[in-house]
Order: sequence, then structure tokens, then C-alpha cells
Amino acid sequence: MSFDIGNPSIGLVFWTFVAFLLLLFLLRKFAWKPIMEAIGEREKSIEDALTSAEKAKAEMARLTNENEQLLKAARAERDIILKEAKELKDQIVADAKTLAQAEGAKLIEQARKEIDDQKKRALAEVKNQVSSLSLDIARKVLQKEFEDENKQEALVADLLKDVKLN
Repeated sequence: MSFDIGNPSIGLVFWTFVAFLLLLFLLRKFAWKPIMEAIGEREKSIEDALTSAEKAKAEMARLTNENEQLLKAARAERDIILKEAKELKDQIVADAKTLAQAEGAKLIEQARKEIDDQKKRALAEVKNQVSSLSLDIARKVLQKEFEDENKQEALVADLLKDVKLN
């Protein structure tokens, strides 16, 4: 048997074809089914992984959106709290100013009243001292004048001259 590539024998082709069918049957029986099952399982696991990845991506997007909403709400709440704190501070400062002005006005009024009272007391005391001194001086002058009887008569005559009778 010589082997010529240009002219193959029918027996060789037949046995090659039988061997090929036998190999194909054996592969289909023992190898093809497990390989296809492995490929199917791999395909299913890849599909499951993709589905899980899509779910994770959707969950991540939802969480990111939720996070952004919470952050916006927190910022808005912070702004409100800061605004309320500023308003409260301004109100406290305004109240303190008003209270201080009222207290200052009250103290000034008390000081004015105290000054007026002291002024009135001082004037009353000066008047008392002036009247006391005037009386002392008048008494001393009159005592001196009335020591001599001639002077008394002259004074009475002088006073009577000034008085005009109708």
C-alpha cells in the first residue's frame, strides 16, 4: 500500500470516515455534553454576575441619589439653623441694647432727681443759714442801738416821720 495524496484509496476514506464518526459519537457522548454543560454553567454564572452587577449599579445609583438628597436636606437644615441662630443673636443684641438704654435712662433720671434733691437741700440750708445770720446780725445791731435811750427815742422819731397818717 502506497500512500499517494493525489489518489486516496476508498478503503482508507471509508475507515477514516468511520473513525471520524466513532470519534464524533464518543466526543458527543462523553465530551460534548459535559463541555456544553460547563459552557452553559459559565454562561449562566456570567449572566448572573452581570445581573448582580446591574443590580449593584442600580443600588449604588439609588444610594448616591439618596445620599445627595440627605446632603441637600442636611445643608438646608444647617442653613435654617444658622439663620435662626443669627436671628436669635440679633434679637438678643437688640433686647440687650433696649434694656441697656432703658436702664441708662433710668439711671440718668435717678441721678437728675438726686441732683435736684441735693440742690433743693443745699438751697434750703443756705436760706436757713442766711436767715439765721440775718437774725443774728439784726439782733446784734438792735442791741447796740437800744443800749442808749437817746438813740431809741431818735429811732422812734425817725420811724414816725416816715409813717404818714391819713
